[in-house]
Amino acid sequence: MAKRVIEGIEIETGSGNVFADLGLPDAEKLKIKSGLVIEITRAIRKFGLTQDEAGHRMGIPQPKVSAMLRGDFANLSERKLMDCLNRLGYDIEIKVRPTRRPVGHLTLAIA
Repeated sequence: MAKRVIEGIEIETGSGNVFADLGLPDAEKLKIKSGLVIEITRAIRKFGLTQDEAGHRMGIPQPKVSAMLRGDFANLSERKLMDCLNRLGYDIEIKVRPTRRPVGHLTLAIA
């Protein structure tokens, strides 16, 4: 992260991953999961589903839907979140390609 001073105020530019900027473990994983949850939230709103209806479609109980919509998705895996999106009528495409770096990374691209 780059730091600069503007009018006496120190500004720090983020990395693009707020979880990494906060120093959280598994930051890349959290970024992917949060992106999936954002899309699930959009889908639920788009279809005008209640939490109970959304839970039924996604195969999870309403309390888990409620927790997810409040940002508590720690108990749901990336795979389960992708399954939820599939059940809401969304396709998911995973693209694998070589990287120039020593270690690759995960990216979530929303169409």
